[in-house]
Amino acid sequence: MTKLAVIALGGNALLRNNQSGTIEEQEANTTETLENLIFLVKEGYNLVFTHGNGPQVGNILLRNDAGENQYGVPQMPLDICVADSQGGIGYMIERCLLNVLRKHNLKRNVLTLMTLTEVNPNDSAFNNPTKRIGKMMTKEEADRLNKEKGWIFKEEKKNKDGYRRVVPSPEPKSIMNCEVVESNARAGTIVIAVGGGGIPVYTDENGLVRPSEAVVDKDLASSILATQIKADEFYVLTDVPFVYLNYGEDNEQKLEFLNHTDTSKYLETGTFGEGNMAPKIRAALSFIEKGGRQSIITESKKLEDKSFGTKITMEYDEKDLHKYD
Repeated sequence: MTKLAVIALGGNALLRNNQSGTIEEQEANTTETLENLIFLVKEGYNLVFTHGNGPQVGNILLRNDAGENQYGVPQMPLDICVADSQGGIGYMIERCLLNVLRKHNLKRNVLTLMTLTEVNPNDSAFNNPTKRIGKMMTKEEADRLNKEKGWIFKEEKKNKDGYRRVVPSPEPKSIMNCEVVESNARAGTIVIAVGGGGIPVYTDENGLVRPSEAVVDKDLASSILATQIKADEFYVLTDVPFVYLNYGEDNEQKLEFLNHTDTSKYLETGTFGEGNMAPKIRAALSFIEKGGRQSIITESKKLEDKSFGTKITMEYDEKDLHKYD
């Protein structure tokens, strides 16, 4: 039976930290990433790609501000901005993927699907905004916008006197239209879905779908999608080839294999940073807890080489039992 895999593209797959964000830069990065993943198509995998949108949705918010301040164009709410980024990034990935497939003489249909992610409107995250979006601002700018618009800002630890807007990031509960994703993917179409974690919505007491002013963690939403469509494997692509203990320290140790027990232990003791690896680990754990065969965390350039990547499964294989005592 053909394997079905969900691949969560990290932010650097589309836009690098040292880049300004031109479409030429993003297209070049996207094409390079897809070239590294084309081997999965050649191996016959059915694929679903998901992606982040942090820098892009921040730029959309800046255009919102500029349009309102210079031309009186009404600002759009955050869910619409997420939808805008989902469509634009999905289009870019789809077009680049079609060109990469053509280069390798491969024929697959590609579908970008606008995806809604259901959240709980009473999630505690709405009372504790933590997700940073948009550009860096001074304290004076942040205070002014807080007074004028009610936006909440938090100081950036790595940038003295820098502040960024924070918004709620509720836990995703389910992905709408997951049946459409699964049926198309299992028919051989490469599906691009859950962009930016999906557009956050909730269902009210009358059964109507309502928007949420929030953003959803991309990796966790991708994990839920992978579970709902009964994927065999879940790949989380980031900017390092392995998950590490003591990352960046003299006693740094790469983790090639992890089982559920050890992964949970490391999470509970704060081994993985909350601002980077911990959310990815939680997403990987969630997938295997709900029946997925394995999660793999690595960078796209290393994925084809099976000697790279941290493989997370419920139990170690016999050959791996000696690795972590």
